[in-house]
Amino acid sequence: MGPEFFRTVYRKFWLIHRCDERFRAVITSGRASLIYYPVRGQELLAAAMGAVLRKDDYIVTTYRGLHDQLAKGVPIDRLWAEFLGRLDGTCKGKGGPMHITHPETGVMVTTGIVGSGLPIALGLALASQVRGDGRVTVVSFGDGASNIGAFHESLNMASLWKLPVVFFCQNNTYAEHTAYANGTSCAHVVDRAAGYAMRGVRVDGNDPAAMAGAAWAAVEWARAGKGPTLLEADTFRFKGHTIGSSSDYVPKDAIAAAEKVDPLATFRPWMIAKGYATDDQLGLIEGEIEAELDHAVEYGFASPFPPVEELLTDVHGQGVSQ
Repeated sequence: MGPEFFRTVYRKFWLIHRCDERFRAVITSGRASLIYYPVRGQELLAAAMGAVLRKDDYIVTTYRGLHDQLAKGVPIDRLWAEFLGRLDGTCKGKGGPMHITHPETGVMVTTGIVGSGLPIALGLALASQVRGDGRVTVVSFGDGASNIGAFHESLNMASLWKLPVVFFCQNNTYAEHTAYANGTSCAHVVDRAAGYAMRGVRVDGNDPAAMAGAAWAAVEWARAGKGPTLLEADTFRFKGHTIGSSSDYVPKDAIAAAEKVDPLATFRPWMIAKGYATDDQLGLIEGEIEAELDHAVEYGFASPFPPVEELLTDVHGQGVSQ
């Protein structure tokens, strides 16, 4: 993992950050009306995971999934169109921000139900295992989902069958409005891996090298046929649960501590200090992304809304009697 790799991570990181900012801006300005779950603070861990995955690997994410979707390579223009409910979106406007899919880049499911993505990921991983195609499935979820029954059932089955899956817990310390310590008995989500005879790793999701290294090791472990990993990445959610909701319940000292290690403040200087990029090179990346986003926003708003006839398409599978 050298300069080129981390420049890729930075590009994904900055794209996620600016796309999240611009989504929030069009909503708060009244230009668009939709439900959106901000990813501010969680940009780096998704960027690192996306950088170590193959294009044909699978990912299953949640309603707070913009970072995973962009990191895996979903086209930005079609993503914007889908978020805005337009015909040219990845799901023809039917999925919206909570149900993005784009199989061409391996984004197979975005779930709107806490914890529901884990058993779906098992199905994808089992299919890869049966086919022997070498694909790895990553399923992202928050710390709150680790208390859902499907979490435990999925870890048990994945370990039993040695499925090529990475359980990627993005621990942002709050399950909606409930602090981690108030809803989970064990000190860390990763502690639960031992109960399922599974490899478990906890990593600082704000540390570029540590996060990328842990992601790579978990993916390659699965690809080698050694089974699943429960990978817990410590992170922080700087915005409310949804756009427009308050985060007043988060202690000010916790926010201050998180700001000191926020990748938005630390990643750029780290890249320069390591000699992986110059200030000008990073500025060029940021400028290119801004131009891409300008085009994506324009594309999204220019796309038409789906006609009424679209309600009846993509309902039945091919060859299924209607």
